[in-house]
Amino acid sequence: MTGPMKKVSFKSVNRNTLAKQVVDRIIELLISGQLKPGDKLPTEMELLDVLHVSRPVLREALSALEILGVITRKTRDGTYFNNKVGTQPFSVMLALAVDNLPAIVEARMTLELGLVTMAAEKITDEQLQQLKKTIENIENSKDHNYGEFDKEFHRIIATSADNQIVEGMIHSLLLTHEKTDNEITFREPKLTAQHHTAIYNALCNHDPIDAFQQMYKHLKYVRDKVLKSYNPPQ
Repeated sequence: MTGPMKKVSFKSVNRNTLAKQVVDRIIELLISGQLKPGDKLPTEMELLDVLHVSRPVLREALSALEILGVITRKTRDGTYFNNKVGTQPFSVMLALAVDNLPAIVEARMTLELGLVTMAAEKITDEQLQQLKKTIENIENSKDHNYGEFDKEFHRIIATSADNQIVEGMIHSLLLTHEKTDNEITFREPKLTAQHHTAIYNALCNHDPIDAFQQMYKHLKYVRDKVLKSYNPPQ
């Protein structure tokens, strides 16, 4: 049973790029604190009345917000803001930079260096055991085919940061991992295992500074190896 509808106010909408402006106005309800994640939006008729746009423009804006994971439209129950950040905004940014390998590598470094410091504070014994298993799998891999174990190592760290905002970024982080991994022309399982073990030990000690330093050392190695043969598109 939902409570009474909250009274909200909007800025007026200009005639240019109407659907985009409607998207911005609806997101402003969250930014301004008038509505919160999980709250129900005004009805379509109320939105049409306060925004002064046509029904097709409003529906285009709502469809865009749904695709981006900001809202969920429920049949016969109305439209709600989602409680968590979806993966789409980050995936869209990554897609726009698909040919910019240096930017992708830097984005991966930015995300992972922050995540590993939080992981050092929050990681559980069970997650540490899972990390150790991925290292063992890399060491025992045949034909240097250990990409999935490498990816799982970084996924566990990201998940252990246990943050609902970051949760929406993990999918994009793994996409950056795949992109950089595909650019690597030679594998060094022993060195990869050494780097991962150093990160693992720092996490076992719950030492965020050491975890940051060891992760930076590892990702700098990956960046140097990936970008050494990189040729920007003409």
